[in-house]
Amino acid sequence: MAKNKKVVRYRKPFHLNIGLIVFGIIFVYMMFYFYSYFTSAHVSVYEVIHGTIAVNNSYTGLALRSEEVILSEYAGELNYYRRDASKAGAGDLIYSVDEDGAIARQIHSAGEDVSSLDEESLDELEKKISEYSNGYQPVSFYQIYTFKNELNAQLTGALHTGALHSIADAVTAAEGNATFHKGNAKRDGIVVYYTDGFEEVAPEQITEEMFDESRYNRVNLKEKTKINSGEPVCKLITREDWHLMLSVSDDTRRQLADAATVRVRFKKDGTKETAQCRILEKENRQYLMLTFSNSMIRFANDRYVEVELLFEEETGLKIPNSAITTKDFYTVPMEYFQKGNNSSEQGIMIRQKAGDGRTTDSFVTPNIYFATEYAYYVDGDSIADGVTVLKPDSQETYTIHETAKLEGIYCINKGYAVFRQIDILYQNEEYTIIRSGTEYGVSLYDHIALDGSTVTEDLIIQK
Repeated sequence: MAKNKKVVRYRKPFHLNIGLIVFGIIFVYMMFYFYSYFTSAHVSVYEVIHGTIAVNNSYTGLALRSEEVILSEYAGELNYYRRDASKAGAGDLIYSVDEDGAIARQIHSAGEDVSSLDEESLDELEKKISEYSNGYQPVSFYQIYTFKNELNAQLTGALHTGALHSIADAVTAAEGNATFHKGNAKRDGIVVYYTDGFEEVAPEQITEEMFDESRYNRVNLKEKTKINSGEPVCKLITREDWHLMLSVSDDTRRQLADAATVRVRFKKDGTKETAQCRILEKENRQYLMLTFSNSMIRFANDRYVEVELLFEEETGLKIPNSAITTKDFYTVPMEYFQKGNNSSEQGIMIRQKAGDGRTTDSFVTPNIYFATEYAYYVDGDSIADGVTVLKPDSQETYTIHETAKLEGIYCINKGYAVFRQIDILYQNEEYTIIRSGTEYGVSLYDHIALDGSTVTEDLIIQK
């Protein structure tokens, strides 16, 4: 009997490979992650902190003083006896004019003998050298040239004064012959030896061109050895109070709008003074007039004085300037907003016309980014230009057209960009201080885009 050779293939039961499924899920996730990484924006993040910026403003000011130019009544050889920018009392000898030059030559000859200095003059020179030596600092080496010139001037004045006394008889004879004339101070003041045309300028006469130092022309009177009748011989500053005029920015003007005084640091020597201040407006320019009641003698030889206005420090939320950007918003009057759809959010009722000509009314709640006294600033996600808005409990309507710009930053706390309005308190070249606690604004420790110009609303952010 033949055997049955039919063979039936055995089917293995299906087994679910969990490892393969897990690998597939991971693979899909990785592909999605790579896709998101390469298609989403990569933005540097800055965390908003509480900070401070010292509000300092540097300016070059124009010094205006009560200056009287002294003109020579005679022509001849000229000699000076007082140090530049030094005090002179009424009747003190400042200069002399020798018509025939005989006395002037004797003064120069006698002035070459340093041993002729009296004890008082030597004590003054020693005191000045000691003061400079004790206060010398290597970083201020450049001031040694100023000190050298001042010392030479004081030495020359002392020598000429001593020489004048040593030839007193010859001087008396020349005065009797009306060939030698002494120039004495008619009143107390500070003697300076230059003119520049600003002697009679009043604060109200200031112009922007006066701040252009490239056009400044200064005449050094001490370079003269001879003088003609009617020419300037020296200048007398007769009052201690003086003005410093600054051409300032609108920010500085706003900061000082209600101020009566301001602290000032002089860059020349680092000293600080309090000045009375007043804003002058002329030809669409803002000028700050600083009035001082002291320190004039230190700057008697300076027409242009560099100062730093020392304001109080501004404190608030500190953000980099690169994060600040602007965005356009529609402005909608507040009276057109209402609460609806069982919501506490403010919204508007808009009327739209369908394709078949029918009109439909719908309630939308646009994002509010800023509020003035009369209007809300909203974006164009829920509304568009030309949309008609219905006023609650009224037949009045408003057509959306008006737009306005807001300064702000893009907040990226939730992984996408959201514009937030900012209220700027102060700004320097790198950072801005903004007000904290503002409605629709920025909060402490918010994450914002470091470069606001590269971000748009609702952009998905890849940090």
